[in-house]
Amino acid sequence: MSEAAPAPEEHPVKRVLQTVGFDARFPNQNQTRHCFQSYIDYYKCVNAKGDEFSPCKQFSRAYKSLCPSAYSVDIITRFDEQREAGTFPASLEP
Repeated sequence: MSEAAPAPEEHPVKRVLQTVGFDARFPNQNQTRHCFQSYIDYYKCVNAKGDEFSPCKQFSRAYKSLCPSAYSVDIITRFDEQREAGTFPASLEP
């Protein structure tokens, strides 16, 4: 009988979990406005500095983390559609 090859050693994936830091503009428990503002800040940053500017990624992580999970996919999709159609309710100019 032939022996099966030994299974390669599995290395656990190390993940770092971080939460968004405190922002004095949003002191309350409801973070929906913080989500919206982080989305705006991200696109203002991208419009000013470009996609690869690493500080912009912090805003991206913030809005993806803060938007309520029950509807975050729907709300972000709606924000994206409004932004592309030019009907987004806030200015995204830097």
